[in-house]
Amino acid sequence: MSGTAIALDVGGTYIKGAAVAEDGGLCHTERWFTRAGRGPEAVLETVLDCAAELAERFRPAAAGIAVPGIVDEPAGTAVLAANLGWRALLVRHRLSEHLGIPVAFGHDVRAGGIAEARAGVGRGSRNFLFVPVGTGIAAAVMVDGRPLTGSHTRAGELGHLVVRPGGELCACGAHGCVETLASAAAIARRYATATGEPDITAKQVGERAATGDRAAATVWREAVDALADCLASAVTLLDPERIVIGGGLSQAGEPYFAPLRAALAARLTFQSMPELEPAELGHEAGCFGAGLLAQDLLGAGVAA
Repeated sequence: MSGTAIALDVGGTYIKGAAVAEDGGLCHTERWFTRAGRGPEAVLETVLDCAAELAERFRPAAAGIAVPGIVDEPAGTAVLAANLGWRALLVRHRLSEHLGIPVAFGHDVRAGGIAEARAGVGRGSRNFLFVPVGTGIAAAVMVDGRPLTGSHTRAGELGHLVVRPGGELCACGAHGCVETLASAAAIARRYATATGEPDITAKQVGERAATGDRAAATVWREAVDALADCLASAVTLLDPERIVIGGGLSQAGEPYFAPLRAALAARLTFQSMPELEPAELGHEAGCFGAGLLAQDLLGAGVAA
């Protein structure tokens, strides 16, 4: 058994796997389909099988796992991961029992924030926000390299700040959450509604906006404005040095970041404008962060 750790990031579409070397470097990545529609126990069995596959290959001393939704990190429990059908599931215990090694357990976005803090664009920044903008929007509030969890382990649900009171109904039950306007899913959905054209991605909407498509330009501008309103509130409350945008839209480049920076700056008065940058680690951030948490266990001398 080596000082290598294995890691899993469980999402609604993919289970991402990785191996993290003793020096903290990412040395292997792969992924499998989650197939969440099979039911919660079947998904868990797939997670255990994927972990066993990695363990057989790398003979790890520890493992880490990151999951979405509402989590109880100290207890190692997925309180509610709606896309996976998991409720009050003792994930850490099940995985540790299956592998016979210690397991670190974390929230996927907070794990991504840890990875960006140690190995990504968050390096050297004492306080920053890691904000993945994908199917939904969330945040890791990073302070001195560690994520704040809050009193009920629910800190960072940035996507559910209401920026348009009385607006579209959100999946959380509120109206006008930023997620209903600024997430990648919302951008694609709102453009499809405006044009009747299905099967379009947020990236394509951005590309069409840049070429003068009026419907695309409207949807894109409204998404940027809504996210800028949300980030302005976060800046006022938290005063971050840097905001790191992750998720699919982080790959959209300056057609996304230039108007977002301008819109955020226009909303700030006495506040200091933070650096606004794309994440470095992309879709590997959550899995990498889970592996780093596992390496932390080894550094602390935790045994199975």
